[in-house]
Amino acid sequence: MAESRRDFLRLGVAAGVAGLTSARAAQATPSQTQPRPSETVRSGNPPVVPIVPVVTPDLPKMPWTLENGVKVFKITCEVVKSRFVPWRETNTWGYNGSTPGPTIEVVEGDRVRLIVENRLPEPTVMHWHGLEVPIEMDGVEGIIQDFIAPGETFVYEFTLHQNGTFFYHSHRPMQQMMGMIGLFVIHPKKPNTPHCDRDFGMILQEWATLPNNNTPNTLAMEYNWLTINGKSAPATTPMLVRLGERVRLRFANLGMDHHPMHMHGHTWVVTGTEGGRIPRALWRPGNTELIGVAQARDVEFVANNPGDWMIHCHLPHHMMNTTASMVGPMTDPEHAHMAPVAANARQVPGYPQDMFMVMDDQVTKPENHGLRPGWSGAMMGMMTLLRVLRPEMYDTIQEMKNRQDGGVG
Repeated sequence: MAESRRDFLRLGVAAGVAGLTSARAAQATPSQTQPRPSETVRSGNPPVVPIVPVVTPDLPKMPWTLENGVKVFKITCEVVKSRFVPWRETNTWGYNGSTPGPTIEVVEGDRVRLIVENRLPEPTVMHWHGLEVPIEMDGVEGIIQDFIAPGETFVYEFTLHQNGTFFYHSHRPMQQMMGMIGLFVIHPKKPNTPHCDRDFGMILQEWATLPNNNTPNTLAMEYNWLTINGKSAPATTPMLVRLGERVRLRFANLGMDHHPMHMHGHTWVVTGTEGGRIPRALWRPGNTELIGVAQARDVEFVANNPGDWMIHCHLPHHMMNTTASMVGPMTDPEHAHMAPVAANARQVPGYPQDMFMVMDDQVTKPENHGLRPGWSGAMMGMMTLLRVLRPEMYDTIQEMKNRQDGGVG
């Protein structure tokens, strides 16, 4: 729960306080970089339900400071050394040392100032995808503003009157394919109902890295690495929830492919798009939602089915890592940690097709504690896990995470 307290106080607000904006609540703490011990906020009677911060596994949150009632974010565009999996380094572009960039999390009604510094070798601009901003702030090169040249800084500033799941990104198409995108989540001043206990954000991307080349080929149309928040399974960090909690998942896609995202074991309702919250009468049930390019989708469900449930793109090639075009029979994976095969396997047309590579030890982390041995063999590409845990297991993993983080509780 340590991360929830830190993120909640970083927001500096509680949902549902009539007339209470994030700037007013944050005035007592001009710098939002240090955690505070409180986990709930009261304003009169009855107590106010705090905003549930968005958790973006494997990605940081973007810090901010308060200056005369304005939330100020400093964003640096730069080259990043990324690891989609622990054993492979890839050259990407991103923000503040991260690909995708850190998550911006604010509240409807906030005024924000975004100071964008360009440390790339070429010019760039920043677009606020889905946000209704003054034309001067929309970030389209040539039509609206000059480029931000290498070494230069541009300041964007506007007031937020929407709420929902949005994203920020370079408006240069090939820079997008190098990874320049981040989530921009705006919480509503009036809390949505029903209340969600957990809120997770996921950015979907695809990459083409040719053999012996660690820099993505941004002109390619076939992709061999598919990531969620900059990680390919089994390196993606599972999302942890307690049995019975209501959960919101936010998906955002900026790449070249659409992604039918599927969840095992539960049925969700689609509650939002990149245009904001959908009226409740139009919510629709499902367990697979096509997240088109440049789209966002919010889904919600009650995690009432205990287990370690897959969430993944259902395109078959997107459930694999480091794929390549077939130019002959595939290599026999007999000695590649594969499950048993038939004695006459080599005589069967089409054999081999699927391998089962176990990598549990290479991706060990507290969030993976208690998973069945060999679990990583089923995880590749654009996949992650939603772990619906009974209270005792949830608490055990949280204690392990706290110890790993240095005992912050």
